[in-house]
Amino acid sequence: MNKVAEILKEKNFRFNKQFGQNFITDTNLLDAMVADSGITNDDVVVEIGAGAGTLTRAIAKVAKKVISFEIDRNLKEILDVTLNDLQNVQVIFKDIMKVSDKEIKDLTCGNYKVVANLPYYITTPIIMRFLECDFRPISLTIMVQKEVAERLASKAGSSDYGAITAAVDLYSTAKITRIVDKNNFYPVPKVDSSIIRLDIDDNKYSCDKNKVKQIIKAAFAMRRKTLVNNLMTLGFTRDKIEETLTNLGMDTRIRGEVLNVNDFILLAEKLL
Repeated sequence: MNKVAEILKEKNFRFNKQFGQNFITDTNLLDAMVADSGITNDDVVVEIGAGAGTLTRAIAKVAKKVISFEIDRNLKEILDVTLNDLQNVQVIFKDIMKVSDKEIKDLTCGNYKVVANLPYYITTPIIMRFLECDFRPISLTIMVQKEVAERLASKAGSSDYGAITAAVDLYSTAKITRIVDKNNFYPVPKVDSSIIRLDIDDNKYSCDKNKVKQIIKAAFAMRRKTLVNNLMTLGFTRDKIEETLTNLGMDTRIRGEVLNVNDFILLAEKLL
């Protein structure tokens, strides 16, 4: 049994299924994830989910400062042991979804990067929380289920492509940096994971992102329906949508999953 597992057992820690807790214990993998994130000693890092502190420690070895948000207060006793010798780590027991942009700005005092080992149930909300906020990070490097990473990094027309893919692409460039075997976690989950890095670029697309997101959301409302039928949920007539598609050189029978972000931007400009 590794040291972290021993501490968890000694403290009689009980894993909370509600929070999807699976901790990374392999130090080589932790260091690799930090390397993939591109962190330097000039960076302030916001970590989502301190867990047992293993990833926190790996980040702290490289970063200027680590601000780690943890929702499970039962981990405090564990973290008091695993992080007690680190001077550049601040653990805040708070749900990141309830933390304001102002609080993050006050804590980081400027630019920051996000690193996290995310449970499946909260992956999309957390990603969009940081992509859509007024105080965006430089990048997000996150450990997620392998199938989720493939969806986030997929291309238009593929079976994995969906609304979340287009929304992520609207704000950032996604790249899967490595696949992680499930046996690297404690306790061992049912599926493998992947590390994916999202590099945020506010100038990637020149458009009204809120309008584009309306089109994206509608386009994927019902995957089996055509783009025309889905866009009609926004109040447009069939004739108006078909005319717009024709003028843009698009087939009126297409489905939303074949369109890339540039296509959605053109539709937003013409329809909204």
